[in-house]
Amino acid sequence: MKILITGAAGFAGKNLTAALCAIRDGKDRRFPALTIDVLYLVDRDTELAVLEEGCKNADFVFHLAGVNRPKDPAEFMAGNRDFLAGVCALLRAYNNTCPVLLTSSVQASLLGRYNNAYGKSKQAAEEVLLQYSAETGAKILIYRHPNLFGKWCRPNYNSAVATFCSNYANDLPVTVDDPNTELELLYIDDWIDEMLDALQGTAHPCVFEGLCTVPAENGPYYAAPVTHRVTLGEIIRWLEVFKAQPKSLLMPQMPDGSFQKKLYAAYLSYLPKEKIAFPLKTNADPRGSFTELMRFAAGGQISVNITKPGVKKGQHWHHTKWEQFIVVSGRGCIRMRKIGSEEILAFEVSGEKIEAVHMLPGYTHELVNLSETEDLVTVMWASEGFDPDRPDTFFEEV
Repeated sequence: MKILITGAAGFAGKNLTAALCAIRDGKDRRFPALTIDVLYLVDRDTELAVLEEGCKNADFVFHLAGVNRPKDPAEFMAGNRDFLAGVCALLRAYNNTCPVLLTSSVQASLLGRYNNAYGKSKQAAEEVLLQYSAETGAKILIYRHPNLFGKWCRPNYNSAVATFCSNYANDLPVTVDDPNTELELLYIDDWIDEMLDALQGTAHPCVFEGLCTVPAENGPYYAAPVTHRVTLGEIIRWLEVFKAQPKSLLMPQMPDGSFQKKLYAAYLSYLPKEKIAFPLKTNADPRGSFTELMRFAAGGQISVNITKPGVKKGQHWHHTKWEQFIVVSGRGCIRMRKIGSEEILAFEVSGEKIEAVHMLPGYTHELVNLSETEDLVTVMWASEGFDPDRPDTFFEEV
Protein backbone atom coordinates (compact mmCIF):
# COMPACT_ATOMS: atom_id res chain seq x y z
CA MET A 1 0.00 0.00 0.00
CA LYS A 2 1.18 3.49 -0.90
CA ILE A 3 0.05 6.29 1.40
CA LEU A 4 0.09 10.07 0.97
CA ILE A 5 0.17 12.21 4.11
CA THR A 6 -0.19 15.97 3.83
CA GLY A 7 0.75 17.99 6.89
CA ALA A 8 3.28 15.29 7.72
CA ALA A 9 5.49 17.62 9.77
CA GLY A 10 2.69 18.72 12.11
CA PHE A 11 1.72 17.26 15.47
CA ALA A 12 -0.73 14.69 14.11
CA GLY A 13 1.38 14.08 11.01
CA LYS A 14 4.51 13.24 12.99
CA ASN A 15 2.66 10.75 15.15
CA LEU A 16 0.89 9.12 12.22
CA THR A 17 4.10 8.92 10.21
CA ALA A 18 5.94 7.30 13.12
CA ALA A 19 3.17 4.73 13.53
CA LEU A 20 3.06 3.88 9.82
CA CYS A 21 6.86 3.66 9.59
CA ALA A 22 6.87 1.17 12.46
CA ILE A 23 4.36 -0.99 10.58
CA ARG A 24 6.21 -0.60 7.28
CA ASP A 25 9.52 -1.59 8.85
CA GLY A 26 8.12 -4.64 10.68
CA LYS A 27 8.56 -3.11 14.14
CA ASP A 28 4.84 -3.12 14.93
CA ARG A 29 3.51 -6.60 14.29
CA ARG A 30 -0.08 -6.02 15.42
CA PHE A 31 -1.24 -5.54 11.84
CA PRO A 32 -0.07 -8.57 9.83
CA ALA A 33 -2.55 -7.90 7.02
CA LEU A 34 -1.42 -4.29 6.56
CA THR A 35 1.47 -3.92 4.13
CA ILE A 36 2.90 -0.45 3.66
CA ASP A 37 5.31 0.01 0.77
CA VAL A 38 5.71 3.77 0.29
CA LEU A 39 4.93 6.87 2.32
CA TYR A 40 4.67 10.19 0.48
CA LEU A 41 5.26 12.81 3.16
CA VAL A 42 4.17 16.31 2.20
CA ASP A 43 4.43 19.54 4.14
CA ARG A 44 4.69 23.21 3.25
CA ASP A 45 8.39 22.92 2.35
CA THR A 46 8.00 19.76 0.27
CA GLU A 47 8.61 19.96 -3.46
CA LEU A 48 5.45 19.89 -5.58
CA ALA A 49 6.76 16.81 -7.39
CA VAL A 50 6.37 14.72 -4.22
CA LEU A 51 2.72 15.77 -3.89
CA GLU A 52 2.09 15.02 -7.55
CA GLU A 53 3.70 11.59 -7.29
CA GLY A 54 1.67 10.84 -4.18
CA CYS A 55 -1.58 11.89 -5.83
CA LYS A 56 -0.73 9.74 -8.84
CA ASN A 57 0.19 6.56 -6.97
CA ALA A 58 -1.41 6.64 -3.52
CA ASP A 59 -3.82 3.97 -2.39
CA PHE A 60 -4.95 6.16 0.52
CA VAL A 61 -4.66 9.87 1.31
CA PHE A 62 -4.47 11.32 4.82
CA HIS A 63 -5.12 15.03 4.39
CA LEU A 64 -3.92 16.50 7.67
CA ALA A 65 -2.57 19.79 6.32
CA GLY A 66 -4.24 22.96 7.46
CA VAL A 67 -3.84 26.47 8.80
CA ASN A 68 -5.11 27.43 12.25
CA ARG A 69 -3.19 30.53 13.36
CA PRO A 70 -2.24 32.63 10.34
CA LYS A 71 -1.08 36.24 10.48
CA ASP A 72 -3.59 37.12 7.78
CA PRO A 73 -7.16 35.71 8.15
CA ALA A 74 -7.28 35.25 4.38
CA GLU A 75 -4.80 32.41 4.83
CA PHE A 76 -7.52 30.31 6.47
CA MET A 77 -9.26 29.67 3.16
CA ALA A 78 -5.99 29.33 1.26
CA GLY A 79 -4.57 26.77 3.66
CA ASN A 80 -7.71 24.80 4.49
CA ARG A 81 -10.04 24.98 1.49
CA ASP A 82 -7.83 25.84 -1.47
CA PHE A 83 -4.96 23.48 -0.72
CA LEU A 84 -7.39 20.57 -0.42
CA ALA A 85 -9.00 21.63 -3.69
CA GLY A 86 -5.55 21.43 -5.27
CA VAL A 87 -5.02 17.91 -3.93
CA CYS A 88 -8.40 16.85 -5.31
CA ALA A 89 -7.51 18.38 -8.69
CA LEU A 90 -4.31 16.36 -8.83
CA LEU A 91 -6.15 13.17 -7.92
CA ARG A 92 -8.62 13.89 -10.73
CA ALA A 93 -5.79 14.56 -13.17
CA TYR A 94 -4.31 11.13 -12.48
CA ASN A 95 -7.72 9.38 -12.35
CA ASN A 96 -6.92 8.27 -8.81
CA THR A 97 -10.11 7.60 -6.85
CA CYS A 98 -8.45 6.21 -3.74
CA PRO A 99 -10.02 6.99 -0.33
CA VAL A 100 -9.32 10.47 1.05
CA LEU A 101 -9.44 11.15 4.79
CA LEU A 102 -9.81 14.74 5.97
CA THR A 103 -9.04 15.86 9.51
CA SER A 104 -11.50 18.69 10.00
CA SER A 105 -12.56 20.22 13.31
CA VAL A 106 -15.60 20.55 15.53
CA GLN A 107 -15.32 24.24 14.70
CA ALA A 108 -16.66 23.40 11.23
CA SER A 109 -20.04 23.08 12.96
CA LEU A 110 -20.10 26.92 13.23
CA LEU A 111 -22.04 26.63 16.49
CA GLY A 112 -21.69 29.22 19.24
CA ARG A 113 -18.13 30.35 19.79
CA TYR A 114 -17.04 28.18 16.86
CA ASN A 115 -18.69 30.51 14.32
CA ASN A 116 -15.35 31.98 13.22
CA ALA A 117 -13.08 32.30 10.21
CA TYR A 118 -11.21 29.10 11.04
CA GLY A 119 -14.44 27.13 11.35
CA LYS A 120 -15.75 28.56 8.10
CA SER A 121 -12.59 27.52 6.26
CA LYS A 122 -12.83 24.00 7.69
CA GLN A 123 -16.48 23.76 6.66
CA ALA A 124 -15.51 24.98 3.20
CA ALA A 125 -12.85 22.25 2.99
CA GLU A 126 -15.47 19.67 3.88
CA GLU A 127 -17.69 20.96 1.09
CA VAL A 128 -14.80 20.68 -1.38
CA LEU A 129 -14.29 17.04 -0.44
CA LEU A 130 -18.01 16.23 -0.51
CA GLN A 131 -18.24 17.71 -4.01
CA TYR A 132 -15.14 15.79 -5.11
CA SER A 133 -16.67 12.53 -3.86
CA ALA A 134 -19.96 13.23 -5.60
CA GLU A 135 -18.17 13.86 -8.91
CA THR A 136 -15.66 10.99 -8.80
CA GLY A 137 -17.24 8.35 -6.58
CA ALA A 138 -14.16 8.30 -4.36
CA LYS A 139 -14.69 7.22 -0.78
CA ILE A 140 -14.14 10.04 1.69
CA LEU A 141 -13.83 10.10 5.46
CA ILE A 142 -14.35 13.41 7.26
CA TYR A 143 -13.30 13.63 10.91
CA ARG A 144 -14.41 16.64 12.95
CA HIS A 145 -11.89 16.31 15.73
CA PRO A 146 -12.10 17.80 19.20
CA ASN A 147 -8.86 19.01 20.80
CA LEU A 148 -5.95 16.63 20.23
CA PHE A 149 -3.25 16.21 22.88
CA GLY A 150 -0.18 14.07 23.44
CA LYS A 151 3.54 13.89 22.75
CA TRP A 152 5.05 16.32 20.23
CA CYS A 153 2.13 18.74 20.44
CA ARG A 154 3.40 22.30 20.20
CA PRO A 155 2.79 24.37 23.36
CA ASN A 156 1.58 27.97 23.24
CA TYR A 157 -0.05 27.31 19.90
CA ASN A 158 -3.52 25.77 19.73
CA SER A 159 -3.62 23.22 22.58
CA ALA A 160 -4.24 24.28 26.17
CA VAL A 161 -3.19 20.82 27.35
CA ALA A 162 0.17 21.07 25.59
CA THR A 163 0.73 24.52 27.07
CA PHE A 164 -0.20 23.40 30.59
CA CYS A 165 2.01 20.30 30.38
CA SER A 166 4.97 22.26 29.05
CA ASN A 167 4.61 25.02 31.65
CA TYR A 168 4.36 22.61 34.57
CA ALA A 169 7.32 20.60 33.28
CA ASN A 170 9.41 23.76 32.96
CA ASP A 171 8.27 25.55 36.16
CA LEU A 172 6.42 28.26 34.26
CA PRO A 173 3.21 29.89 35.52
CA VAL A 174 -0.20 28.66 34.36
CA THR A 175 -3.25 30.90 34.15
CA VAL A 176 -6.78 29.46 34.15
CA ASP A 177 -9.65 31.93 33.90
CA ASP A 178 -12.41 29.43 34.64
CA PRO A 179 -11.42 26.03 36.09
CA ASN A 180 -14.95 24.73 35.39
CA THR A 181 -14.53 25.10 31.62
CA GLU A 182 -14.97 21.64 30.09
CA LEU A 183 -13.01 20.36 27.11
CA GLU A 184 -13.54 17.33 24.94
CA LEU A 185 -10.09 15.83 24.37
CA LEU A 186 -8.79 13.18 21.99
CA TYR A 187 -5.50 11.52 22.90
CA ILE A 188 -3.06 11.14 20.04
CA ASP A 189 -2.70 7.35 20.36
CA ASP A 190 -6.49 6.91 20.34
CA TRP A 191 -6.51 9.04 17.20
CA ILE A 192 -3.78 6.88 15.66
CA ASP A 193 -5.85 3.76 16.41
CA GLU A 194 -8.77 5.30 14.53
CA MET A 195 -6.55 6.29 11.60
CA LEU A 196 -5.33 2.71 11.34
CA ASP A 197 -8.93 1.49 11.50
CA ALA A 198 -9.75 3.84 8.64
CA LEU A 199 -6.82 2.51 6.65
CA GLN A 200 -8.10 -1.04 7.13
CA GLY A 201 -11.72 -0.25 6.34
CA THR A 202 -13.02 -0.45 9.91
CA ALA A 203 -13.48 3.25 10.70
CA HIS A 204 -16.32 4.46 12.94
CA PRO A 205 -18.98 6.42 10.98
CA CYS A 206 -21.22 8.92 12.73
CA VAL A 207 -23.56 11.83 12.40
CA PHE A 208 -23.43 15.02 14.42
CA GLU A 209 -26.08 16.29 16.79
CA GLY A 210 -24.69 19.70 17.57
CA LEU A 211 -21.15 19.00 18.70
CA CYS A 212 -21.92 15.44 19.79
CA THR A 213 -21.14 12.43 17.64
CA VAL A 214 -23.76 9.72 17.26
CA PRO A 215 -22.72 6.38 15.72
CA ALA A 216 -24.38 5.83 12.34
CA GLU A 217 -23.80 3.37 9.51
CA ASN A 218 -23.52 5.95 6.75
CA GLY A 219 -20.81 8.64 6.65
CA PRO A 220 -19.27 10.78 5.42
CA TYR A 221 -18.53 11.86 8.99
CA TYR A 222 -16.41 9.66 11.23
CA ALA A 223 -15.18 9.87 14.80
CA ALA A 224 -12.66 8.24 17.10
CA PRO A 225 -14.75 6.24 19.60
CA VAL A 226 -12.70 7.24 22.67
CA THR A 227 -12.58 10.84 23.86
CA HIS A 228 -12.48 12.42 27.33
CA ARG A 229 -14.50 15.29 28.77
CA VAL A 230 -12.56 17.02 31.55
CA THR A 231 -12.45 20.48 33.08
CA LEU A 232 -9.44 22.77 33.11
CA GLY A 233 -9.44 22.46 36.90
CA GLU A 234 -9.16 18.68 36.70
CA ILE A 235 -6.22 18.94 34.30
CA ILE A 236 -4.43 21.35 36.62
CA ARG A 237 -5.02 19.14 39.68
CA TRP A 238 -3.52 16.13 37.91
CA LEU A 239 -0.52 18.11 36.70
CA GLU A 240 0.15 19.25 40.28
CA VAL A 241 0.30 15.59 41.34
CA PHE A 242 2.57 14.65 38.43
CA LYS A 243 4.96 17.50 39.09
CA ALA A 244 5.25 16.53 42.77
CA GLN A 245 5.92 12.84 42.07
CA PRO A 246 9.75 12.97 42.13
CA LYS A 247 9.57 14.33 45.69
CA SER A 248 6.48 12.53 46.99
CA LEU A 249 7.38 9.27 45.16
CA LEU A 250 3.61 8.80 45.00
CA MET A 251 2.41 7.23 41.76
CA PRO A 252 -1.30 8.07 41.47
CA GLN A 253 -3.93 5.58 40.41
CA MET A 254 -4.07 5.60 36.62
CA PRO A 255 -6.25 2.77 35.29
CA ASP A 256 -5.65 1.57 31.73
CA GLY A 257 -7.46 3.81 29.29
CA SER A 258 -7.96 6.60 31.81
CA PHE A 259 -7.48 10.25 30.93
CA GLN A 260 -4.96 10.74 33.73
CA LYS A 261 -2.73 7.97 32.37
CA LYS A 262 -2.69 9.59 28.95
CA LEU A 263 -2.12 13.03 30.47
CA TYR A 264 0.85 11.73 32.47
CA ALA A 265 2.43 10.35 29.29
CA ALA A 266 1.92 13.72 27.63
CA TYR A 267 3.35 15.60 30.61
CA LEU A 268 6.48 13.44 30.72
CA SER A 269 7.18 14.17 27.06
CA TYR A 270 7.72 17.86 27.94
CA LEU A 271 10.27 17.34 30.73
CA PRO A 272 13.56 19.17 30.20
CA LYS A 273 16.78 17.17 30.39
CA GLU A 274 17.57 18.29 33.95
CA LYS A 275 14.29 16.79 35.20
CA ILE A 276 14.41 13.44 33.44
CA ALA A 277 16.66 12.02 36.17
CA PHE A 278 15.95 12.91 39.81
CA PRO A 279 17.63 11.97 43.10
CA LEU A 280 16.26 9.51 45.64
CA LYS A 281 16.84 9.60 49.38
CA THR A 282 19.15 6.81 50.51
CA ASN A 283 19.48 5.81 54.17
CA ALA A 284 22.96 4.33 54.53
CA ASP A 285 24.99 2.92 57.43
CA PRO A 286 27.86 0.40 57.75
CA ARG A 287 25.40 -2.47 57.14
CA GLY A 288 24.39 -1.18 53.71
CA SER A 289 21.60 1.08 52.52
CA PHE A 290 17.86 1.33 51.98
CA THR A 291 16.26 3.49 49.26
CA GLU A 292 12.56 3.93 48.70
CA LEU A 293 11.83 4.01 44.96
CA MET A 294 8.10 4.56 44.64
CA ARG A 295 4.81 4.65 46.49
CA PHE A 296 1.41 3.90 44.99
CA ALA A 297 -1.89 5.66 45.62
CA ALA A 298 -3.56 2.25 45.57
CA GLY A 299 -1.23 1.17 48.41
CA GLY A 300 2.27 -0.19 48.76
CA GLN A 301 5.80 0.88 48.03
CA ILE A 302 8.88 -0.43 46.22
CA SER A 303 12.39 -0.09 47.67
CA VAL A 304 15.87 -1.38 47.03
CA ASN A 305 17.98 -2.72 49.89
CA ILE A 306 21.75 -3.24 49.77
CA THR A 307 23.22 -5.55 52.40
CA LYS A 308 27.00 -5.58 52.92
CA PRO A 309 28.95 -8.89 53.01
CA GLY A 310 28.24 -10.95 56.13
CA VAL A 311 25.56 -8.54 57.37
CA LYS A 312 22.14 -9.56 58.72
CA LYS A 313 19.13 -7.24 58.32
CA GLY A 314 15.52 -7.34 59.37
CA GLN A 315 14.64 -9.30 62.53
CA HIS A 316 11.15 -7.86 62.82
CA TRP A 317 7.56 -8.83 62.09
CA HIS A 318 4.27 -7.21 61.06
CA HIS A 319 0.64 -7.68 62.06
CA THR A 320 -0.89 -6.91 58.67
CA LYS A 321 1.79 -5.62 56.33
CA TRP A 322 3.23 -8.17 53.93
CA GLU A 323 6.24 -7.92 51.68
CA GLN A 324 8.02 -9.61 48.82
CA PHE A 325 11.81 -9.78 48.69
CA ILE A 326 13.47 -10.28 45.29
CA VAL A 327 17.24 -10.67 45.29
CA VAL A 328 18.66 -9.41 42.01
CA SER A 329 22.40 -9.55 42.78
CA GLY A 330 24.57 -11.46 45.24
CA ARG A 331 23.86 -14.54 47.37
CA GLY A 332 21.92 -14.62 50.59
CA CYS A 333 19.45 -16.40 52.84
CA ILE A 334 15.99 -15.32 54.00
CA ARG A 335 14.88 -16.83 57.31
CA MET A 336 11.50 -16.47 58.97
CA ARG A 337 9.74 -17.84 62.02
CA LYS A 338 6.10 -17.67 63.02
CA ILE A 339 5.63 -15.76 66.26
CA GLY A 340 5.19 -18.29 69.10
CA SER A 341 6.83 -21.09 67.09
CA GLU A 342 10.38 -22.43 67.05
CA GLU A 343 10.32 -23.67 63.46
CA ILE A 344 12.54 -21.62 61.12
CA LEU A 345 11.85 -21.49 57.40
CA ALA A 346 14.97 -20.80 55.32
CA PHE A 347 15.24 -19.81 51.63
CA GLU A 348 18.55 -19.44 49.85
CA VAL A 349 18.35 -16.67 47.27
CA SER A 350 20.66 -15.25 44.63
CA GLY A 351 20.78 -13.01 41.62
CA GLU A 352 21.44 -16.07 39.48
CA LYS A 353 17.91 -17.35 40.11
CA ILE A 354 15.44 -14.48 40.33
CA GLU A 355 12.46 -15.37 42.51
CA ALA A 356 10.15 -13.63 44.97
CA VAL A 357 9.83 -14.65 48.60
CA HIS A 358 6.80 -13.66 50.70
CA MET A 359 7.35 -12.10 54.10
CA LEU A 360 4.26 -13.39 55.88
CA PRO A 361 2.23 -11.40 58.42
CA GLY A 362 2.96 -12.70 61.91
CA TYR A 363 6.38 -14.08 60.95
CA THR A 364 9.60 -12.44 62.10
CA HIS A 365 12.10 -12.41 59.25
CA GLU A 366 15.69 -11.60 58.43
CA LEU A 367 17.90 -11.24 55.36
CA VAL A 368 21.52 -12.43 55.53
CA ASN A 369 24.28 -11.79 52.99
CA LEU A 370 26.17 -15.09 52.65
CA SER A 371 28.99 -13.60 50.57
CA GLU A 372 32.25 -12.37 52.06
CA THR A 373 32.96 -9.97 49.20
CA GLU A 374 29.80 -9.13 47.26
CA ASP A 375 26.89 -6.86 48.16
CA LEU A 376 23.42 -8.40 48.31
CA VAL A 377 20.92 -6.32 46.35
CA THR A 378 17.25 -6.89 47.09
CA VAL A 379 14.18 -5.27 45.55
CA MET A 380 11.44 -5.07 48.18
CA TRP A 381 7.73 -4.57 47.70
CA ALA A 382 5.59 -3.77 50.75
CA SER A 383 1.80 -3.74 50.88
CA GLU A 384 1.85 -0.30 52.52
CA GLY A 385 4.27 2.58 52.86
CA PHE A 386 6.08 2.99 56.15
CA ASP A 387 4.08 5.16 58.56
CA PRO A 388 6.17 6.33 61.56
CA ASP A 389 2.98 7.00 63.54
CA ARG A 390 1.71 3.47 62.96
CA PRO A 391 4.74 1.47 61.88
CA ASP A 392 3.39 -2.10 62.26
CA THR A 393 7.02 -3.21 62.66
CA PHE A 394 8.17 -5.03 65.81
CA PHE A 395 11.70 -6.23 66.63
CA GLU A 396 12.19 -9.92 67.38
CA GLU A 397 15.11 -12.20 66.53
CA VAL A 398 14.41 -15.09 64.21
